[in-house]
Amino acid sequence: MVVVAVVAVCAVLAVLAFPVPGLSRRPERGTHRTLGAGARAGGKAPGIPGRLFGKPFHTGSRAVSRSGSAGRRSRGRMPF
Repeated sequence: MVVVAVVAVCAVLAVLAFPVPGLSRRPERGTHRTLGAGARAGGKAPGIPGRLFGKPFHTGSRAVSRSGSAGRRSRGRMPF
């Protein structure tokens, strides 16, 4: 479920970041906030399970960052 949501958000951010780079920052920050809350909640489990429960959220946050920055970077490389 989390994987599907992260993939959908990444696709939306990449598409949004290409035509309007400035408007993609706010949804990206909101997604980071949401995924950070999930990682903090998962990380409250003691020991190794805490790291395992928080890991999908950290990985998703990294993916969201990469897709947004890739859209903005490709927009910057366009000749117009």
